[in-house]
Amino acid sequence: MLKPLTITEPAPLLAFLFARLPDVKKTKVREWLKFQAVLVNGRPVTQFDHALQPGDTVEIRSGRFAAPKVTLGGGMRIWHEDAHLIVIDKPADLLSIASPDEDERTAYFLLTDYVRKHRPDGRERVWIVHRLDRETSGLMVFAKTAAVKEALQEGWDDVEKRYEAVVEGRLREPRGTFECHLDERNRFKVFVAPRSEHTRHAVTHFRVLAEGRHRSLVELTLDTGRRHQIRVQLADAGCPIVGDEKYGAQSDPAKRLALHATALRFTHPVTGAELAFASPLPKPLVALVGPVGGRG
Repeated sequence: MLKPLTITEPAPLLAFLFARLPDVKKTKVREWLKFQAVLVNGRPVTQFDHALQPGDTVEIRSGRFAAPKVTLGGGMRIWHEDAHLIVIDKPADLLSIASPDEDERTAYFLLTDYVRKHRPDGRERVWIVHRLDRETSGLMVFAKTAAVKEALQEGWDDVEKRYEAVVEGRLREPRGTFECHLDERNRFKVFVAPRSEHTRHAVTHFRVLAEGRHRSLVELTLDTGRRHQIRVQLADAGCPIVGDEKYGAQSDPAKRLALHATALRFTHPVTGAELAFASPLPKPLVALVGPVGGRG
């Protein structure tokens, strides 16, 4: 519908589209933005005030809206992108950020390469807001500016963060709260410990979604974000996550940790809009529970 256009003067994206498409209803243009039909430099953008710069290109994706999400190397997918932040779906076995053993194949590296690909000066970058364990898949947020990173991190305790895990055995109650103190001083493993100057408070709410003969599917909502928090607390409850040998799991049928970050809900630090994202539990993990029955 709209051939690629090269921007000659700075302008907000929505104002530019209104000016260039006076015969198209404004509600339709907003739909294009909402459903990722508008491409800036070849990438879908949903933010109405995305700042267009000279040299940028804008086009409208043909066909139906809600086109497939952008997929990068290693199976990482972009769920949302605007001028201020990016939400991704990270696959299992991909580090969030570099470690002493891995400095290239990380979510941070792949995203940095992605945002620079369409910029001639190659100076754009991303900032990591939070991390997922290498073995955990699911939703993550990266900022495009240091100010947005700081704003998101300052309000991170208010962000709704939900996970789903397939665990060995059955929890004693259909729902409840894990509350303990964690000692994170060991680089490789975290321990439940009595409260001290070396521990941090950890709170996780859980709800059993389904139960099979030997495993259960559990939804978990975090109040705090400690290292290995969910893994340690489930193991301490006698139900380690399937595939989590480090914390006592006896089985690994999916050849991966059966933990997935399924939902994020937060207030956009710049626009004030409420953003909500959901990523379904990967099929190999759904298959682990087998014939199930609901509980609670």
